[in-house]
Order: sequence, then structure tokens, then C-alpha cells
Amino acid sequence: MTQPLTCPQCGQDNVFRSRCSTLMERLQSLACIAPFHCQSCSFHFHAFRLGRRYQAQMLDRRKHLRIPVRLFLSFSGGKVRGEGTVLDISMGGCIIESQAPVHVDDIFYLQIALENDQTPLEVAAMVRSVSSRGIAFKFLRSAQENKRLLAFVHAKTESSGAGSSS
Repeated sequence: MTQPLTCPQCGQDNVFRSRCSTLMERLQSLACIAPFHCQSCSFHFHAFRLGRRYQAQMLDRRKHLRIPVRLFLSFSGGKVRGEGTVLDISMGGCIIESQAPVHVDDIFYLQIALENDQTPLEVAAMVRSVSSRGIAFKFLRSAQENKRLLAFVHAKTESSGAGSSS
């Protein structure tokens, strides 16, 4: 019987296997020791993977699983104010659709209207990129400190089936 792989730091079983990025990790993979990343607390660790249950999909270069959503948001920073739609969200950031004029490295205060919530989620974020796909934001404060964001992402992960182990 397989046991779920849990994060040694927070004890949650919301872990994903990461890609091997160093020579040492590649050598360890020959002995079935793989790198993992906890979605709950962002802890990176190595574990023996045989006989363990964990998320089937590997994360690519991203540290956090993206959850597709359609949420309203407003943002402000400096002299720029804007509105838009959050297209996907993770513990590390989000991608939005907006016509507001922003630039890479601009810092904004985001207010995201989560489903069925009275008050918007408030986070500080920095623009990582601007492309035809949208504006990519990186959350500045540790996402684990934001309990509402953590609860929202976990609920969406579980409801989409991405949270099921295999």
C-alpha cells in the first residue's frame, strides 16, 4: 500500500515533484530520490519516491501550480490605476488581462474579488512581464502569510481535481 508523501516542514500532502536541476539531483534520481516542492509552504525538499503517493504532474520551471480563474480585480500604484480580469492565480502570483499601461518592475497594490467573498483579497505585487497573454504579476509578500489566498488556491486545486494524488 502506498503512503502519501508529506512535506517535512508543514506536514501537508500538497507536494509536487520538481524537475532535476543539478547534477547531484540527477545522480540522486538514479537511486529514486527526487526533488519535491510543497504548494502549501513553498518548502523544497528531496525524498525517496518509490511507494509514495504524490501529485502526478511535474511543475515546469514554476514553483507554484497555476489555477485558471476569471476574477475581477482593481489595482493601483504610482499614478496608474486600472481594472482587469485575473486569468490564473497561484501562491506566487497571477496573470491578468487589462488595458492599463504598466511596465516590468512596476509595483502595484492589487485588490482581487474572490468568489463569494465580501472583501477583496489585497496583495502587493510586481509586474514580471507584459505580453499578448496578459500582465504577469509576482506577489511580493510571502503568499503563505496570506491565509485567504492559501485557502482559495487549495479549494480551487481540490475542486479542479489537481489536488488528487496518484
